[in-house]
Parts: sequence; C-alpha cells; structure tokens
Amino acid sequence: MPRIRITRSVELPDPIRLARCRRAPELGPRVLFFSGGTALKPLSQELVSATHNSTHIITPFDSGGSSAIIRKAFSMLAVGDLRNRLMALADRSLKGNPEIFELFATRLPKEASPEELNEILRLMIRGKHELVACIPDPMRKLVRSHLGFFANKMGEDFDLRGASVGNLILAGGYFNYNRHIDPVIYLFSKLVEVRGTVRPVISKDLHLVAEMEDGSTVIGQHLLTGKEAPPISSPIAKLSLSKYPDRVEPVEPAIRDKVAKLIRKAELICYPMGSFYTSLIANLLPKGVGTAVASTPCPKVYVPSSGVDPEQKGMSLFSSVRTLLDYLQQGCNKETPREDLLNFILIDSKKGVYPQPLDLAKIKRYGVEVIDADLVTDASAPLLDENKVIDYLLSLT
Repeated sequence: MPRIRITRSVELPDPIRLARCRRAPELGPRVLFFSGGTALKPLSQELVSATHNSTHIITPFDSGGSSAIIRKAFSMLAVGDLRNRLMALADRSLKGNPEIFELFATRLPKEASPEELNEILRLMIRGKHELVACIPDPMRKLVRSHLGFFANKMGEDFDLRGASVGNLILAGGYFNYNRHIDPVIYLFSKLVEVRGTVRPVISKDLHLVAEMEDGSTVIGQHLLTGKEAPPISSPIAKLSLSKYPDRVEPVEPAIRDKVAKLIRKAELICYPMGSFYTSLIANLLPKGVGTAVASTPCPKVYVPSSGVDPEQKGMSLFSSVRTLLDYLQQGCNKETPREDLLNFILIDSKKGVYPQPLDLAKIKRYGVEVIDADLVTDASAPLLDENKVIDYLLSLT
C-alpha cells in the first residue's frame, strides 16, 4: 500500500478529535510510549477511555525489590514493570478483574518465616487462599498453575519475603513457556482484556551501567533512581548495558523485528515522564530503536517530568533534550536529521517544576518545537495531570 506524508494544523487540545476518541476507543490512535512501570501508571489507567490501541515498550532492567530476588535466582528479565502496565491497561469492569488486581498487587509478608510463606504459596496453588478462591475460572486455574510452575522452580532456598505475587505468577508462566515472556503477556492480556499492547524492549537478562562524571561506575537500576539507595552524588555521563550485575561486560543487544514493527506502526511516539535515565533512556539503548523511530512518519513528543528527578542531577531542560536525541541518534545513520527523532517538547513552564534553566529559546533553535501548555493542576501539583497530557497527545495524532 502506498504511503504519503501530509501536514495539517491542529487545535491543542482538539475537542472534536478527543470526542471521537472517547466515543470509540476501540478505534483510537496507536500512541507508543517508551517507559518504566510506575510514573506512567495513572496516565495508562486513564488512556484506555480514549484508545485501546496504545503500545507500551517497557524496560526489563529493574534490579531492586522483588524483581531483584527473582532475577538473581533465575537469570531473567525483570517482570515487575510489565505486570504494573498490564494491570493499568486492563478492563476494570470485567468480571474477576478487581480480584486479579488485588492478587497481583499483593506482597507476601516480610516478617513471616519461610515455613509460613511456603504454606501461603501452597494454599494459593491449591486455590484455598482467600485471594485466589474468589477469582472466577479460567483465570483461577491459570493463576494456580503458574504459581505451581514457579514453586517447582524456586528451590528450598528462595526468599519469598516481600515477594510480589503478580511477579511470581508471570515468572511461573515464563518458565512454563521455556523462558519466553511474550506468550505469558499475550495470555494475560487476553484474559484480563488489556486495552493496549505491552512488550519489553528486549527479553534478555541485562543490567544498567552508569558511568558518572566523577569517574565512578554504578551497576544496577536500583542504585540510580534514588528510591532504594541514596540519590546519586555525581551526574550521569553515560548509560549502557552489561551482561552481569556485579561487573561490567558491555553488550549491545538488538531489538527483535516484532518490536521494531510495533514502533513503525505508531501514529505518535511519546518519550514520557518518569525516571529520565532508567525508564526512558534505558529503552533506547538496544540497537534498532533509533532506526525504527526515525523511519516512522509520525509526531514524536518528549514530555519531561515535572518535579525532582534524582537521575537528572546537573541537567537543564535543554541538556535533557540533547541527551535524549544523542541516545536516539546512536543507533541511526549519522545523516539522520533530528526532526526524524523528536519534533515537540510538551511542558508547563508556569506551574511545572523542571531542571533549570529552561532554555526554551535554545530548545527551539535545536529544532524542537515547544508546546507550553496548562498541564499542572492544583490536585496534581507538582506532577503533570495525566488527563491533560492525554488530551494534548491525542490531539497531535
């Protein structure tokens, strides 16, 4: 089928476009997000009322919390952010889904003994635990079988304290499908009617490496976010991937064709709010991402976080834009123009909290159009209001 490129003027936000999306979300636009799991959860929950066709490319490099224990034990990708996004996009009106949400969000008690934790898991596998017994079939059978697959793999020494039950279920499915995550995502997406497509950018067991401006090296996402460890004391100079969590062995994996195809089908590509390096830039590290983005003829929008992001220590808004483009261009032909990778930056300069200085004129001279909008409400401050962000993104499709 031949393709042509057209240009048009749009009203921001466009009430007619938005009304059409909300009237028939099953026909909504294919908006693609590169993100982690937490910051975009509220937006994802609201997005399903306007489109069922969004695509979410998720980082699989989380090295903290429950994901860290599973990854260390089984040398696999992190599934926590995938779980988070699947649940955010699921149809909340479907029978049994509220019970599934509660189960997937449940963490096993940290204070319990190994014997008590194993007994809780056994009750869940048998379908006798209250959180599983209330789930209707066939989802209950699926939950029980996947927990059983996990229990068969975990061994006697596995530490279940604080484990996310949802992560255990997805990991069990991963083992059952010969260490492939896509069939598990597909199965749960169908059963809970996920209104969108969720995929990891790659499915390999790899780890983030940050070379700091002070010459030090940090391995592991959890040491960079400022959530499970003290905030970084030096700005990040370079982010890359390593084969191992305890020593640096550089790797340059490539995205699969199916991920590249998802990117190329997008009607808008969004680099959204969230942790700048570990959620956004991490998604751009595998080979092929930049090339797929550049070859997709659609608007590309950067929505920087409003609020303090420990990962952006020493950065201005302009340096964030420049860094984003630098990583996108790494996997592209040197001749790739910037406008093929990024067109707009969506901010609220009046109420938003951004790294200073804003340097809006400098950003414009760099070839990126600034959309300065009313995005922060009294209720959302200092964060961006997810519904306002959605309205602007959909209006650009």
